[in-house]
This record gives sequence, structure tokens and C-alpha cells, in this order.
Amino acid sequence: MYEELVNEIIEGRRLGKEDDLTFLIDGDLESLCQGADKIRKELCGNQVDLCTIINGRAGRCSENCRFCAQSSHHHTGAEEYDVMDVDSFVKACHVNEENGAHRFSIVTAGRTLVGKEFDQVVEAYKRMHEECKGIELCASHGLLTKEQFEILRKVGVTRCHANIETSRRYFPSICTTHTFEDKLACIRAAKEAGLEVCSGGIVGMGETWEDRLDMALTLAELEVDSIPLNALMPIPGTPFENLKQLTEEELLRVIAMFRFINPSTSIRLAAGRKLMKENGKKAIGVDQDQNSLAPENVITSAMKNIDVSVEEMLSKVVDGSYKGGEVIINTLAMNGVGIPQSSEKNVPPDVLTYVKEEAEKVKSGEVKVPATKEEFEQLNK
Repeated sequence: MYEELVNEIIEGRRLGKEDDLTFLIDGDLESLCQGADKIRKELCGNQVDLCTIINGRAGRCSENCRFCAQSSHHHTGAEEYDVMDVDSFVKACHVNEENGAHRFSIVTAGRTLVGKEFDQVVEAYKRMHEECKGIELCASHGLLTKEQFEILRKVGVTRCHANIETSRRYFPSICTTHTFEDKLACIRAAKEAGLEVCSGGIVGMGETWEDRLDMALTLAELEVDSIPLNALMPIPGTPFENLKQLTEEELLRVIAMFRFINPSTSIRLAAGRKLMKENGKKAIGVDQDQNSLAPENVITSAMKNIDVSVEEMLSKVVDGSYKGGEVIINTLAMNGVGIPQSSEKNVPPDVLTYVKEEAEKVKSGEVKVPATKEEFEQLNK
């Protein structure tokens, strides 16, 4: 449905406030998701960037963000402690590096970080940069200045995290102790200091779909490098504790919306993954139809119809033509392999048609399936 627009975006077009973007709000969800996925594949590839964090200072935050357990304005029972010691940060960084994380960040509660506590995390970043060569460092310490960002960059930090949280219009509804412009100033300061920027927000806080669009457009204008998308997980003791959680369909539309508007930016699904069935994972079963195990997640299965080869072998035994030690290979032509009928539930009709057409080419010999590593390598030359 959106194939022409998707191709234009892949070729370089960027959507802006001057465009009619209502299709992102009320357009067919499946078509939007397919288009967003094509954009991702073409402009971002199939790479996954794993970012891990450590809560370096918790609780007693002076800000009144209505969604947050760390705010001193709310009574959530959240843990409270001062900035952790340098050795603890370095040890955690080593562990995350060994476990394959690509990026590690210290996150501290509070409006900003100053004085001895700022010096402490600077020392931690310096040591982590010296000792952990296989992992990038990110900093999340509130509303820092350009000078502070420059110090962090000099000790090895490559990225700053600073969420804008929502749209400019809706921001006063979630926080009044600092402004939307304070957020933008912080992001600009980080960029001026030479850092990459990770900035996103939270959906499901009572904002409109137009607010979500505006947030996506603002992040595109800021040219951030990474967008973490969070679905609100209402926390008891906060003003948003009774808000209704988003549905999986709403969250998918948000992700598709942000991909259309920020086509080449890394988009991360952070808080709220559990709102999607099996964390949004899709799978292909093997050997038998496994759709019944997870109907919303197993989109199809690579079937091995063993009954076909068993029947053939038994027929040969009966008519006396069976030879011991004979290898029977299941093929498409003999209906020995294939996909199950349940594929129609989760696989688009045009994809199924394409699969059937290609299967017929294999059966007729028009397409030869490589049987050895050598044949496969020859096929790709």
C-alpha cells in the first residue's frame, strides 16, 4: 500500500511537518509495519546494538516527572543511594563487555550531576575506557553543560543519553520542574561537544497520536543517533499509576511511525517490551508445524514430512524392491518438505504466493537447490 513512499524514503526522501502524515495514525497497520521493516532492512540492516546500563545514583530526584519512581515528589518506595564507587562501575563494565554488550552507560537520578559526584563518574569513565577496549561508553546524567560533555568526551565517552520524553505541547503535563527547551538545550550542548546523542521518550502517558508524531519529528530535526522508545509501565505511587497500558497494536504503530520519520536512525524498544507477545519475537518452527505452541509468534514452520519417506520405504519393502542401506531424501517434488497450512494466519498472501511459485521452480528443476557447501559457494559467486 505504501510501496512508492517507502522506496522514496529509501532513496533519500525525508518526511516533515509539511507532509500529510495522518496515514501513520489511521493507515493499515500491517502495511505500515511491512513498509517500516523494509526501510529498516535497507537503511539499517539486520544489526542489533546492545546497550546496558547501571543505576549509578538512585532516588531523591528533585524533578517531578509524573511517570518516574525516582522522583522525591512521589512515594514509590524506590531504593535510594548516592553515586556508587568507581571500582563498582568498572567491574560492571567488564562483566557487560564479557557478555557481549556493545555499549555501557552509567545512569544517575537527579536534575544534573555536579561537584565530587561528577568527578567520581568522570574517573569511572576514564578507567572503563582504559580497561574495557571492546565496549563503547554512554553517559546519562541529566541536564549537563557543554563543558561537562567535553570533559566526558575526553575520558572516552562517545554518546550522551537525554530523552525529550514527549512532544513540546504535552511536556508540561508530565513535568514542571524543567522545560522542554531545557531538554533541547542539553542535547544541542552534547552535539556541540562532539558526542553522539541517544534521545527518545515514553508513549502511553495520556498524550495524543499527534503528540507522538510531533515527538518523532522533533527527534528527526535534532538528528539524534539513537531513539529508545518506551511504553509506560505505570508505577504505584506515581501520578500515572492508574493509566491504561498500550496495546501491542498501538505499540507497533508507534514503532512504525518513528521508523518512517527517522528511517536511518537506530530505534530501540526499551521499557514495555513485555506488552508485546513473547516480547514481540517472531519465530519459524522446524520439523513439524509448531504454530500451536505460540500461535501469534510462530509465523510458519519448515516441515519435514517424514511420513512420505516412510510410506515410500514401506512400499518398497512390500513389493520387494527395497535395498538395505538406501538413503531416501525428502524433496519438494515428492512433498517431503514444505510449509504448513497454518502459515496463512501470519504470512501475507503475496508472500505465500511467491513461496509457492518458487517451490514450483524447484520442483521443475528451473531452480537448483545446492546440496553441498561447494555448490552453495558457487551459487553466490
